[in-house]
Amino acid sequence: GTASRIQGVNFDVLAEEMLRRHALGYPHDSSRQLTSLPNPGEFHWRAEGERHGWDPAAIADLQVAARAGDKNAYWRFAEHINRDTKMKCTLRGLLEFKLGAAGPELPIEEVQPASEIVKRFCTGAMSFGSISAEAHETLAVAMNRLGGKSNTGEGGEDPARFLPLANGDSKRSAIKQVASGRFGVTIEYLTNADELQIKISQGAKPGEGGELPGKKVDQTIARIRYSTPGVGLISPPPHHDIYSIEDLAQLIHDLKNANPSARISVKLVSEVGVGVVASGVSKAHAEHIVIAGDVGGTGASPLTSIKHAGLPWELGIAEAHQTLVLNDLRSRVVLQTDGGLKTGRDVVIAALLGAEEFGFATAPLITLGCIMMRKCHLNTCPVGVATQDPELRKKFKGKPEHVVNYLFMVAEDARQIMAQLGFRSIDEMVGRVDALDTRKAIQHWKADGLDLTAMLTPAR
Repeated sequence: GTASRIQGVNFDVLAEEMLRRHALGYPHDSSRQLTSLPNPGEFHWRAEGERHGWDPAAIADLQVAARAGDKNAYWRFAEHINRDTKMKCTLRGLLEFKLGAAGPELPIEEVQPASEIVKRFCTGAMSFGSISAEAHETLAVAMNRLGGKSNTGEGGEDPARFLPLANGDSKRSAIKQVASGRFGVTIEYLTNADELQIKISQGAKPGEGGELPGKKVDQTIARIRYSTPGVGLISPPPHHDIYSIEDLAQLIHDLKNANPSARISVKLVSEVGVGVVASGVSKAHAEHIVIAGDVGGTGASPLTSIKHAGLPWELGIAEAHQTLVLNDLRSRVVLQTDGGLKTGRDVVIAALLGAEEFGFATAPLITLGCIMMRKCHLNTCPVGVATQDPELRKKFKGKPEHVVNYLFMVAEDARQIMAQLGFRSIDEMVGRVDALDTRKAIQHWKADGLDLTAMLTPAR
């Protein structure tokens, strides 16, 4: 278990849940007794099963919006996602904007342009191995066109990608990750980075290391990771050279010496006490901190962890921002969050809670063709996104333009909300929790006990 900072359910609610489960298994009417266990659709979408944030309607609208540049399709997607967010009782779904908190509504022309907002976007850390070379390189090209950053994940990067293409594009990932397995980490890898990210943990599976099945480790991946083809790769949960803040400071020092011009980032997860950890990381001279939420997990997370581990980014980013401000450390670092960001509303709420940069992972993959089959770990992705099978990779149809279109639409979505709230730039919004309020009359029987006061406390 973990401590709750927002109160929540009591013993009466827990008892009611137990009784409901018992009634499903042992109904009073014997004719309703189940003879076989139905598939509830917990991991894979089913028409009559559990609702998913990424359902076929959302995926279809997003892919139409990204591929055709169709803004109407994006607004359908955003409306669908924002409505779902509120219905499913995510923490940001329990919040609403307080219009006028920052001043009168502004003309949209006075708000920071989308071309500047997208520079604060980056893609999540998805390794070459968990996803195909085509998907990995397409994400890098797209983010380089935007002026944002793509992340290598922990699988290294082919040195051939460090050189620009003839048309001016670049497949080089700006963020090079250094994770516990150190796969593919060489001095050449470190020097070809704008940012070096030390991954302490991953939001979808905190406390677990990454795992790449042997069937996905082909000759190319083995060469880049300095491993053996066909042999599965498991990253240890901790870094075996980091057992204290002093150890972390030593690694940061070493990375700075390897690449003095790179920004040093540390990736943490949303957890109770992450604010204190973030303060220690700041004192270890990190310049950038990522707070990862519980949503996500591409090809190296067990299904059980994806569903049952981690905490929402809303809690982590709020705690980290408040604690850093309290300790007069906030100006030392840039805060980023990721974990299920999809729309401009998500971006604005993240900024109001304290984030300055924003990570997207699943959504960009969907623009490139992902249809959420949840087969990443089996090497059988039917659209060539999360597989190393040469035949399946031929089915990949994604283009950098698809990711660019989507992220520009997210930025324009955020601009409209910023104009309504009276903010001219992202910087003005950071930490302005006074522009957020809790939704009234939340229609959920388990929501009555929630108290979001700690999350919405202004940092001083």
